[in-house]
Amino acid sequence: MATKIRLRRMGAKKAPFYRVVVADSRFPRDGRFIEEIGYYDPTKNPIVFKIDAERAKYWVETGAQPSDTVRALLAKAGVTAK
Repeated sequence: MATKIRLRRMGAKKAPFYRVVVADSRFPRDGRFIEEIGYYDPTKNPIVFKIDAERAKYWVETGAQPSDTVRALLAKAGVTAK
């Protein structure tokens, strides 16, 4: 099973916020997921981002591949991503 750490879009039209989830790569973007590890709200000023760093490190160590956006967010949070 190839797992990915990616964003799941939530919120209203033109007012998105995102949850950071670990999901099987075969599932759709907003579909089933394994675990929710944080959230990201780019509409607020300043941008709101919260992540469970311990769980993120665990998933990266077990082979989950973060998307490009999540990789940048993890770097800002101080979680090393491959």
